Amino acid sequence: MQFPSPLVPAKLIRRYKRFLADCTLADGRDVTAHCANPGSMMGLAEPGMKIWLEPNDDPKKKLKFGWRLVDHENGHFTGVDTSVPNRALRAALEARSVAGLGDYHTVRAEVKYGENSRIDFLLKGDGLTYLEVKSVTLSRQPGLAEFPDSVTARGTKHLGELAKVVGQGHRAVMLYLVQRTDCDRFDLARDIDPTYAAAFVDARAAGVDVIVLGTQISPDGIHVAAPLASLA
Repeated sequence: MQFPSPLVPAKLIRRYKRFLADCTLADGRDVTAHCANPGSMMGLAEPGMKIWLEPNDDPKKKLKFGWRLVDHENGHFTGVDTSVPNRALRAALEARSVAGLGDYHTVRAEVKYGENSRIDFLLKGDGLTYLEVKSVTLSRQPGLAEFPDSVTARGTKHLGELAKVVGQGHRAVMLYLVQRTDCDRFDLARDIDPTYAAAFVDARAAGVDVIVLGTQISPDGIHVAAPLASLA
């Protein structure tokens, strides 16, 4: 997935009210950017960090910049926009290039199912595959990506819904897309949300499949990459 507009570098001043970030552009201007990430962004929102913003000229948008990347300034990046994984993954699904998924001929997004839920992707082939996607950005140990970065009752509900889908005779897949280029392993952050971790164990026991994929990230775009090792 290429970014629609070329990104511009900036320095983070502060992130606040979850969805707002004050930043300083390279030309010295201070701007406020939209932060499309409801999580804690632990370790990714420290003042002074180098970040990348996507400008827009949409008159309907109050904020003229969106925060897309953290630049760790060591050759690695983290994608902080939680809407990006589904867009990047959809392109890979339509190209039938996602490791771990079988043959299918139709990809549908945001399909209603369960109890007032929407599945990220419903794949139709010889059968149905219900595919839920989570963006992973937390890393507290070198090389290890973790999910979640805050308590997620919604995520716990999704695991339960996937388990029910398996009981109905369909395939269900929980896919974690690691939006970090500095990680090669994945695990659950059990200390952050024990309830989610327990629901994950129950979902696996019920037959929910788990796929963990890495990403290739640069200021040009974010692309789905090879599977990562899972410790979960």
